[in-house]
Amino acid sequence: MKKNMGTADRTVRILLAIIMGALYFTNTVTGVLGIVLLILTVVFLLTGFISFCPLYAIFGFTTCKTKQQKP
Repeated sequence: MKKNMGTADRTVRILLAIIMGALYFTNTVTGVLGIVLLILTVVFLLTGFISFCPLYAIFGFTTCKTKQQKP
């Protein structure tokens, strides 16, 4: 897997996952919405830590900086 997420993208995903996890575990969000939020939390944490988003790969999108080659 080639990394396709930049530092800012990873940071935002991890922060959102922490917030969503806190909402779920403090019982602020419950029921079906809570379970969906928990699943998104896991996905955001996983993709944030491995720097790879499968949806980005499918659509050919990347937020990581590419190294410039010297002429």
